[in-house]
Amino acid sequence: MQEEVVVSGRDVWKVYGEGETRVRALQGLNIDILRGEMLAIMGPSGCGKTTFLNCFSGLDEISQGAVTLEGVNIHDLTDRAKSEYRARRMGFVFQSYNLLPVLSAVENVELPLLIGGVLPKEARERSEAILGELGLAARAHHKPSELSGGQQQRVSLARALVARPAIVWADEPTGNLDEEGSIQVAQLLRGLNRQYGQTIVVVTHDAEVAADCDRTLKMHDGRFVA
Repeated sequence: MQEEVVVSGRDVWKVYGEGETRVRALQGLNIDILRGEMLAIMGPSGCGKTTFLNCFSGLDEISQGAVTLEGVNIHDLTDRAKSEYRARRMGFVFQSYNLLPVLSAVENVELPLLIGGVLPKEARERSEAILGELGLAARAHHKPSELSGGQQQRVSLARALVARPAIVWADEPTGNLDEEGSIQVAQLLRGLNRQYGQTIVVVTHDAEVAADCDRTLKMHDGRFVA
């Protein structure tokens, strides 16, 4: 059976500024990412890794080329349609966790479901279930300030995965964690990828995280290199 391409980029450029201040952050990228694949993007700071994530997820506009997700050209959509598509089909995990401090763990996790129109009772049940899977059942009603860094990142993972998106984008998900927390999050990402068959793209400096992935691409000066 032919493997399904879920993300495709063709001749993708991202250029910031003009004239002497012009920066070519992405330079003609071509890539296919398969459904269910866990892919690591590695490279030195400033090489374009986060720009890649932002442009391929539709968070930022591209300067040239085409990016399709599940056959949809993400950059042809209106801003509203793009936001709706991201809410339904994508999850995001960031280095800084991005949890709302006034909400409990379970309230942070259920937020994307409620925004997506899921009824409150079902949203709460699904959120409590995934927090339980990630070993946080006893911390579900604690606020972020009452959780360790590793626990906050697991809440962030739960929020990204609760809607069962087609693709999860993770930007340095272990960047703020100690070695033990990094290993735990890397193992969780891999386990969830295998359990749910979700496509996961991880931007990382962490060789341990990359080692757990199906494939690693290295970037330098906005290009993929061998």
